[in-house]
Order: sequence, then C-alpha cells, then structure tokens
Amino acid sequence: MTGPFTAEVVAQVARHMNDDHAADSLLICRSLGGTPQATAARMTGLDADGIEFAATVAGVEVPVRVPFAYRLTERVQVRHEVVRMYQEACAQLGVTPRPAETR
Repeated sequence: MTGPFTAEVVAQVARHMNDDHAADSLLICRSLGGTPQATAARMTGLDADGIEFAATVAGVEVPVRVPFAYRLTERVQVRHEVVRMYQEACAQLGVTPRPAETR
C-alpha cells in the first residue's frame, strides 16, 4: 500500500469497518465491487486511491478493490469517502440507508 496512511491507521480503519460496519462493506462489495453474489465481506486494506475487501462468493473469498472518487490525502477523508460509497451502494441496490447519526 502506498500513500498517506500508515499500517497502524489501515489496521484501525479495518478493525472499525469489520467490527462495526460489516453489512456496509458487504453492500459496497455487492454493488461498487462487482460481486453481487457476495454473502460476506471484510475490509483488508486501503491506500490513497481505494479500499480493499475480501468478499465471500460461493464459499470462496475473493479480493475486491473499490476505487475512491478522488485521491485521499488525510485520514478524515476516509470516513467521508466510505460513507459516500455506502450511500451510492444503497442507491444502486435499492436499500434505504441508515440515518446519518447511526453511521
């Protein structure tokens, strides 16, 4: 991974995504990640240009990379971009997004 994010930051973001937002990761992988048959997803990494997941498809984990809309330069941008992805995924899949205060 390259860019502004240390291994510690990536691990913290992954832990948060996997512990608190696994369902959001699955929606992102199903829609933006091109794996509509995925039954589970976990974040495995990120860099300035995108986020990476391991999605379970037909019982097998497959790598999924979803590019960010723009190159990130600061940690605070990660949250904003993942929320954008979640909202876009919900719109594509016809899922009502959770209220902002619960994200």
